[in-house]
Amino acid sequence: MSVSRKYGRTYHYPFSPGTTSDDRINREYWDDLSRLETVIHTEKLDGENNCLSKYGVFARSHAAPTTSPWTAFLREKWNLIKRDLGDYEIFGENLYAIHSIRYQNIDSHYFVFGVRENEKWLSWEETEFIASAFDFPVVPVLLEYQGLPERMDFEKNVLEMVKQSGTFGSFDVQSGKPCTMEGIVTRNKYEYAVDEFQRNVFKYVRKGHVKTDEHWTRNWKRAPLKSESNVDFK
Repeated sequence: MSVSRKYGRTYHYPFSPGTTSDDRINREYWDDLSRLETVIHTEKLDGENNCLSKYGVFARSHAAPTTSPWTAFLREKWNLIKRDLGDYEIFGENLYAIHSIRYQNIDSHYFVFGVRENEKWLSWEETEFIASAFDFPVVPVLLEYQGLPERMDFEKNVLEMVKQSGTFGSFDVQSGKPCTMEGIVTRNKYEYAVDEFQRNVFKYVRKGHVKTDEHWTRNWKRAPLKSESNVDFK
Protein backbone atom coordinates (compact mmCIF):
# COMPACT_ATOMS: atom_id res chain seq x y z
CA MET A 1 0.00 0.00 0.00
CA SER A 2 1.35 3.43 -0.94
CA VAL A 3 2.24 5.91 1.79
CA SER A 4 0.62 8.69 -0.26
CA ARG A 5 -1.04 9.23 -3.61
CA LYS A 6 1.40 9.57 -6.49
CA TYR A 7 1.31 12.37 -9.03
CA GLY A 8 -1.51 12.00 -11.54
CA ARG A 9 -0.93 10.94 -15.12
CA THR A 10 -0.72 14.03 -17.32
CA TYR A 11 -2.54 13.51 -20.60
CA HIS A 12 -0.97 14.69 -23.86
CA TYR A 13 -2.48 17.11 -26.31
CA PRO A 14 -3.63 15.26 -29.46
CA PHE A 15 -0.97 17.20 -31.41
CA SER A 16 1.85 16.21 -29.03
CA PRO A 17 4.24 13.94 -31.00
CA GLY A 18 6.27 12.68 -28.04
CA THR A 19 3.84 10.02 -26.85
CA THR A 20 4.83 6.45 -26.02
CA SER A 21 2.78 3.27 -25.90
CA ASP A 22 1.66 3.80 -22.30
CA ASP A 23 0.83 7.51 -22.61
CA ARG A 24 -2.70 8.86 -22.64
CA ILE A 25 -4.15 11.54 -24.90
CA ASN A 26 -6.89 14.01 -24.00
CA ARG A 27 -8.83 14.29 -27.25
CA GLU A 28 -11.40 16.52 -25.54
CA TYR A 29 -8.77 18.93 -24.32
CA TRP A 30 -10.35 22.00 -25.91
CA ASP A 31 -13.61 21.45 -24.05
CA ASP A 32 -11.66 21.14 -20.81
CA LEU A 33 -9.47 24.18 -21.49
CA SER A 34 -12.41 26.33 -22.55
CA ARG A 35 -14.05 26.12 -19.16
CA LEU A 36 -10.93 27.43 -17.36
CA GLU A 37 -10.71 31.13 -16.59
CA THR A 38 -6.91 31.41 -16.73
CA VAL A 39 -4.25 28.91 -17.80
CA ILE A 40 -0.46 29.07 -17.85
CA HIS A 41 2.15 27.31 -19.96
CA THR A 42 5.19 26.17 -17.98
CA GLU A 43 8.35 24.62 -19.34
CA LYS A 44 8.54 20.84 -18.99
CA LEU A 45 11.99 20.24 -17.54
CA ASP A 46 13.87 16.99 -18.11
CA GLY A 47 14.29 15.50 -14.68
CA GLU A 48 12.74 13.12 -12.16
CA ASN A 49 9.37 13.84 -10.58
CA ASN A 50 10.11 14.05 -6.85
CA CYS A 51 7.67 14.80 -4.04
CA LEU A 52 8.47 16.09 -0.56
CA SER A 53 5.85 15.45 2.09
CA LYS A 54 5.82 14.84 5.83
CA TYR A 55 6.38 11.14 5.05
CA GLY A 56 9.62 11.59 3.12
CA VAL A 57 10.98 12.16 -0.39
CA PHE A 58 9.32 10.14 -3.13
CA ALA A 59 10.04 9.35 -6.75
CA ARG A 60 7.24 8.50 -9.18
CA SER A 61 6.04 5.62 -7.02
CA HIS A 62 4.81 6.56 -3.58
CA ALA A 63 4.98 3.04 -2.18
CA ALA A 64 8.02 4.03 -0.09
CA PRO A 65 10.45 6.97 0.16
CA THR A 66 13.22 6.95 -2.42
CA THR A 67 16.86 6.25 -1.56
CA SER A 68 18.45 7.00 -4.94
CA PRO A 69 21.83 8.77 -4.83
CA TRP A 70 20.54 11.68 -6.96
CA THR A 71 17.91 12.49 -4.30
CA ALA A 72 20.43 12.67 -1.43
CA PHE A 73 20.44 16.49 -1.54
CA LEU A 74 16.62 16.55 -1.39
CA ARG A 75 16.56 14.15 1.54
CA GLU A 76 18.97 16.42 3.38
CA LYS A 77 16.69 19.37 2.66
CA TRP A 78 13.66 17.35 3.74
CA ASN A 79 15.25 16.69 7.13
CA LEU A 80 15.38 20.44 7.67
CA ILE A 81 11.79 21.19 6.65
CA LYS A 82 9.80 18.02 7.40
CA ARG A 83 8.21 19.39 10.57
CA ASP A 84 6.94 22.44 8.69
CA LEU A 85 5.38 20.65 5.73
CA GLY A 86 2.13 19.71 7.46
CA ASP A 87 -0.29 18.54 4.77
CA TYR A 88 1.64 20.14 1.93
CA GLU A 89 3.03 17.78 -0.71
CA ILE A 90 5.55 19.62 -2.86
CA PHE A 91 6.14 18.24 -6.36
CA GLY A 92 9.05 19.27 -8.54
CA GLU A 93 11.56 18.31 -11.23
CA ASN A 94 14.82 16.99 -9.83
CA LEU A 95 17.60 17.90 -12.29
CA TYR A 96 20.49 16.64 -10.15
CA ALA A 97 21.09 13.69 -12.48
CA ILE A 98 21.42 14.48 -16.18
CA HIS A 99 18.85 12.69 -18.33
CA SER A 100 18.36 13.50 -22.02
CA ILE A 101 18.96 17.24 -21.73
CA ARG A 102 21.84 19.01 -20.02
CA TYR A 103 20.99 22.47 -18.74
CA GLN A 104 23.73 25.08 -18.90
CA ASN A 105 22.29 27.79 -16.66
CA ILE A 106 20.55 26.25 -13.64
CA ASP A 107 21.03 27.75 -10.19
CA SER A 108 19.10 24.96 -8.47
CA HIS A 109 18.62 21.23 -8.91
CA TYR A 110 14.94 21.25 -7.91
CA PHE A 111 12.11 23.24 -9.49
CA VAL A 112 8.59 23.09 -8.05
CA PHE A 113 5.66 22.63 -10.42
CA GLY A 114 2.80 21.83 -8.06
CA VAL A 115 1.66 21.67 -4.45
CA ARG A 116 -1.07 19.33 -3.28
CA GLU A 117 -2.90 19.76 0.00
CA ASN A 118 -5.32 16.99 0.96
CA GLU A 119 -7.85 16.73 -1.88
CA LYS A 120 -6.88 19.81 -3.86
CA TRP A 121 -4.09 21.14 -6.04
CA LEU A 122 -3.24 24.67 -4.98
CA SER A 123 -3.32 27.67 -7.29
CA TRP A 124 -0.14 28.78 -9.04
CA GLU A 125 0.07 31.84 -6.79
CA GLU A 126 -0.07 29.62 -3.70
CA THR A 127 2.41 27.22 -5.29
CA GLU A 128 4.89 30.04 -5.83
CA PHE A 129 4.38 31.29 -2.27
CA ILE A 130 4.94 27.88 -0.67
CA ALA A 131 7.92 27.08 -2.90
CA SER A 132 9.50 30.40 -1.89
CA ALA A 133 8.77 29.76 1.79
CA PHE A 134 10.83 26.57 1.58
CA ASP A 135 13.49 28.26 -0.58
CA PHE A 136 12.68 26.42 -3.82
CA PRO A 137 12.36 27.99 -7.28
CA VAL A 138 9.42 27.12 -9.53
CA VAL A 139 9.52 25.90 -13.13
CA PRO A 140 9.63 28.70 -15.73
CA VAL A 141 6.29 30.19 -16.74
CA LEU A 142 6.28 30.74 -20.51
CA LEU A 143 2.86 32.28 -21.12
CA GLU A 144 -0.41 33.09 -19.38
CA TYR A 145 -3.83 33.14 -20.99
CA GLN A 146 -6.69 35.08 -19.46
CA GLY A 147 -9.26 33.88 -21.91
CA LEU A 148 -8.25 31.63 -24.78
CA PRO A 149 -7.59 32.60 -28.40
CA GLU A 150 -9.10 30.54 -31.22
CA ARG A 151 -8.19 26.88 -31.06
CA MET A 152 -6.05 27.06 -34.20
CA ASP A 153 -4.11 30.01 -32.79
CA PHE A 154 -3.66 28.27 -29.45
CA GLU A 155 -2.16 25.18 -31.08
CA LYS A 156 0.01 27.31 -33.35
CA ASN A 157 1.37 29.19 -30.34
CA VAL A 158 2.28 25.92 -28.60
CA LEU A 159 4.03 24.60 -31.70
CA GLU A 160 6.02 27.83 -32.07
CA MET A 161 6.91 27.92 -28.39
CA VAL A 162 8.40 24.41 -28.31
CA LYS A 163 10.78 25.29 -31.14
CA GLN A 164 12.68 27.50 -28.72
CA SER A 165 15.62 26.57 -26.54
CA GLY A 166 14.88 25.88 -22.90
CA THR A 167 14.96 28.75 -20.41
CA PHE A 168 18.17 27.39 -18.88
CA GLY A 169 20.04 26.68 -22.12
CA SER A 170 19.27 23.11 -23.18
CA PHE A 171 21.82 20.78 -24.79
CA ASP A 172 21.27 17.31 -26.24
CA VAL A 173 23.30 14.78 -24.24
CA GLN A 174 24.15 12.65 -27.28
CA SER A 175 25.17 15.32 -29.76
CA GLY A 176 26.34 17.91 -27.25
CA LYS A 177 24.60 20.54 -29.37
CA PRO A 178 21.92 23.05 -28.33
CA CYS A 179 18.41 21.66 -28.55
CA THR A 180 14.85 22.81 -28.08
CA MET A 181 12.99 22.50 -24.80
CA GLU A 182 11.49 19.12 -23.92
CA GLY A 183 7.96 20.47 -24.02
CA ILE A 184 5.37 22.41 -22.11
CA VAL A 185 2.84 21.72 -19.38
CA THR A 186 -0.38 23.70 -19.35
CA ARG A 187 -2.29 24.01 -16.10
CA ASN A 188 -5.25 25.77 -14.59
CA LYS A 189 -3.82 28.80 -12.81
CA TYR A 190 -6.32 28.41 -10.00
CA GLU A 191 -7.04 25.73 -7.42
CA TYR A 192 -8.77 22.52 -8.48
CA ALA A 193 -9.76 19.18 -6.99
CA VAL A 194 -7.36 16.23 -7.11
CA ASP A 195 -9.99 14.12 -8.89
CA GLU A 196 -10.18 16.77 -11.64
CA PHE A 197 -6.45 16.65 -12.41
CA GLN A 198 -6.77 15.29 -15.94
CA ARG A 199 -9.15 18.08 -16.92
CA ASN A 200 -6.85 20.79 -15.57
CA VAL A 201 -3.34 19.76 -16.65
CA PHE A 202 -2.13 19.01 -20.21
CA LYS A 203 1.23 18.54 -21.88
CA TYR A 204 3.12 18.67 -25.15
CA VAL A 205 6.36 16.70 -25.52
CA ARG A 206 8.55 16.86 -28.60
CA LYS A 207 9.26 13.75 -30.63
CA GLY A 208 12.44 11.80 -29.95
CA HIS A 209 13.15 13.54 -26.68
CA VAL A 210 14.19 10.49 -24.61
CA LYS A 211 17.85 9.53 -25.15
CA THR A 212 18.27 7.32 -22.10
CA ASP A 213 17.39 3.67 -21.53
CA GLU A 214 16.73 1.50 -18.50
CA HIS A 215 20.47 1.32 -17.77
CA TRP A 216 21.10 5.06 -17.46
CA THR A 217 21.31 4.89 -13.66
CA ARG A 218 24.54 2.86 -13.85
CA ASN A 219 26.53 5.72 -15.33
CA TRP A 220 24.56 8.80 -14.35
CA LYS A 221 26.28 12.15 -13.96
CA ARG A 222 25.56 15.07 -11.66
CA ALA A 223 24.35 18.21 -13.41
CA PRO A 224 26.60 21.18 -12.62
CA LEU A 225 24.99 24.40 -11.47
CA LYS A 226 25.69 27.63 -13.32
CA SER A 227 28.29 28.58 -10.71
CA GLU A 228 30.01 25.21 -11.26
CA SER A 229 30.10 25.32 -15.06
CA ASN A 230 33.83 24.62 -15.15
CA VAL A 231 33.63 21.60 -12.86
CA ASP A 232 33.67 18.13 -14.44
CA PHE A 233 31.43 15.84 -12.37
CA LYS A 234 32.16 12.14 -12.88
